[in-house]
Amino acid sequence: MKKEKIKSILISQPRPESLKSPWFDLEKKYKLKMDFRPFIMVEPISGKEFRQQKVNILDYTAIILNSRNSVDNFFRICTELKVEIPIELKYFCVNESIANYLSKYIQVRKRKIFIGKGTETELFPLFKSHSSEKYLFPCSDWRKQDIEKFMKKSKIAFKEAFFYRIISSDLSDLTHVNYDIIAFFSPADIRSLFENFPKFKQNKTLIAGFGATTLKAIIDSGLEANIQAPTPQTPSMITAVDKHIETHNKSV
Repeated sequence: MKKEKIKSILISQPRPESLKSPWFDLEKKYKLKMDFRPFIMVEPISGKEFRQQKVNILDYTAIILNSRNSVDNFFRICTELKVEIPIELKYFCVNESIANYLSKYIQVRKRKIFIGKGTETELFPLFKSHSSEKYLFPCSDWRKQDIEKFMKKSKIAFKEAFFYRIISSDLSDLTHVNYDIIAFFSPADIRSLFENFPKFKQNKTLIAGFGATTLKAIIDSGLEANIQAPTPQTPSMITAVDKHIETHNKSV
């Protein structure tokens, strides 16, 4: 069967707000039909549901924040439960972007904020340097367990608490739409795919996956992960997709 050039890609994330996104450079480079569609949505849990976890926020001296969702929902729950956050509370942010986002809720210059280099595991040296703190991790029901495992191993006081949940989007309008590539970024994306399309067959569609847990979910669901990131050669999803399309289209 004759191979054809890759002409379309579906990205399971929201459309970038900036027109300077490298995704749009890729779109122009290969004249792609490029669609962005979040496969998952964030659903805040209520204060009543949060109380059922029997977590007293004021028992903790440090908060771990790994996303804007964790920031928004932490402060939302505090407001809903009328928790007055002490100025001494320490914030451990996975990257500088999350640290800057804190300014939406607090005066950053007056708080103790510690910043990682981009991933949760890169926070570990900071946790070790501040091992006497009592850490609270506001997260969703879909999260990696790297932090929990590290804290247990290091015998550092730590508690996960669900502040929001991840639910599948309604993708029913995509029933008869086919793409040459579908790019996934989390295991929850794969769950959403099969909740929306239980009989999904990969056929000629190329599947791209970012991160070890996403790749595992792809394989466990019986699909083939054709494009993988990050790797030493392709540290981002964009570079992985770019390299694959270039190689594929040259062979056509």
